[in-house]
Amino acid sequence: MYSKSYILLFFANIVCALLIVFSRGIEVKADSSNLTRSVKLERFASLERVITYDTIEQSYCIRATDEDVENLMRIVQAEAGGEDRRGKLLVANVVINRVKSSKFPDNITDVVFQRKKNVTQFSPVANGTIYRVKVSEETREAVYSALYGEDVSEGALFFMARKYANPENAQWFDSNLVYLFSYGGHDFFKR
Repeated sequence: MYSKSYILLFFANIVCALLIVFSRGIEVKADSSNLTRSVKLERFASLERVITYDTIEQSYCIRATDEDVENLMRIVQAEAGGEDRRGKLLVANVVINRVKSSKFPDNITDVVFQRKKNVTQFSPVANGTIYRVKVSEETREAVYSALYGEDVSEGALFFMARKYANPENAQWFDSNLVYLFSYGGHDFFKR
């Protein structure tokens, strides 16, 4: 009556139809260090597949160019290279807090290289250390964490290494700023 090929074709069509019906809610997830994507495939009457992406991409807490990021890494390495991750994070936080403050320049590079009365804000800029440092992986990680919003600074806008500070400079910090806390080799302050 019916040939074998027609019967096989009939069953193949049924299997395909069942696969389409049961594939309604396939969910695929991929995770990487900076990006999580959730892809959901949905079936509509037209049998078209619509792919929607719920993308959560981290973004910096401030605008920063590649040059800004490089300068932030260099100043953190120069100021806190011998400190642990938290010490490095704190120095990065101070620079970022300054960028966010109306009292300082509005980008990292200008904050790092700012001069007031012909005096640099950071001693590694004055003595050239910023140009000679080799940025460690721990410094990179701390800087990126700060750029992505990790902040443990309590709003600090200033820090000093009292052990190495000129006594007149230390006196200025103590007289004109509000002491917040000490960590590693630095004291942290705000206005």
